[in-house]
Amino acid sequence: MLQPLGPDGGMPSGADCLHAIELQGLWHRFPGRSGGSEWTLQGIDLRLEHGELVGLLGPSGCGKTTLLRLIAGFDWPERGVIHLAGREVAGPTHCLAPERRGVGMVFQDYALFPHLTAWSNVCFGLKHRQNSARAAWLLNLLGLSELAERYPHELSGGQRQRLALARALAPEPAVVLLDEPFSNLDVEVRLRLRSELPTVLAQCGTSGLLVTHDPEEALAICDRVAVLHDGRLHQCASPQQLVHQPATSFVGRFVLQGNVLPAWWQGSDLHTLLGPVPTLSPSSPPRQRDPEASLEVLVSPDDIEIDADDSGAAKVMGREFLGRTWLYQVEQGDVRLRVRRPMDLPLQIGQHCGLHLRPTAVLKTFPADSSLQPTLVTT
Repeated sequence: MLQPLGPDGGMPSGADCLHAIELQGLWHRFPGRSGGSEWTLQGIDLRLEHGELVGLLGPSGCGKTTLLRLIAGFDWPERGVIHLAGREVAGPTHCLAPERRGVGMVFQDYALFPHLTAWSNVCFGLKHRQNSARAAWLLNLLGLSELAERYPHELSGGQRQRLALARALAPEPAVVLLDEPFSNLDVEVRLRLRSELPTVLAQCGTSGLLVTHDPEEALAICDRVAVLHDGRLHQCASPQQLVHQPATSFVGRFVLQGNVLPAWWQGSDLHTLLGPVPTLSPSSPPRQRDPEASLEVLVSPDDIEIDADDSGAAKVMGREFLGRTWLYQVEQGDVRLRVRRPMDLPLQIGQHCGLHLRPTAVLKTFPADSSLQPTLVTT
């Protein structure tokens, strides 16, 4: 059970600074990288306020872990500036060493010292074993007090993850960076630990930056979520804003697991391969009636009707049982769609079907790439 803030769990120095992390125009690339864009990160601007837990969300290879490594000091940005608690730690002319940044790090594989006990692991980052009262408090906070003399191999996966978090928090960092810390845990332990994380960070007066590729995880526990794709920041907003006002079609597809369809004008009506669009969201961009305009629409899996039809143009390619509904993967032409329907419609894999938009469907339009940052011309 989580305990009240102890005497050694006070606010970190620099808590009066407006931003725990501030990234300005951050660009990074790995030498010799081939295929696709040579840039791993492109012009990232991001702020983390003191006391916030912000999620870095995106698919594998989008630059999430690279961004964490730049903040921690393991890699150097090629362009841009990094500030921690108002102090510039990386810029055009210098890069502060990781041990001088006052940042805690929790790795995906825990990175615990196998030859040290839980107690010694937590105390490792404390100078001359100072502030051992904080180590004891953290072990108690994270439910590890009775396991202090055990070695990492004698702990469960969830206990090792708690120990890794305690070790990262022991030196009282203003910021802790977490690289997919729950990905190796079973479902029950993962859900329990992730629900406790915001409380633990708040008890320690520490801001957090959490890397994850799981939209549900990011939306569930983070104050804000930054969505990355191909090294670009598509949107950074509260979970509610991401759900109701996705800035780009990628955010709608990845975060909301929605369908993104190409759209075009026929006279005054907007059409998709599923037929005319019945209703546009009030938050959608103004309708463009340029017949050459490149448009996309975001369609919820719940807003598509599916019917068994041997002569239908669509085909069921996969299905998942979700307890109360079926989630179908349906292919029509070169587009694959997600369709969620009630249990009384058990279509089979390989079965042909017909698709159309529900009359009550509310869709959102996206001018292609309208809010992405411009590509930097490299020289």
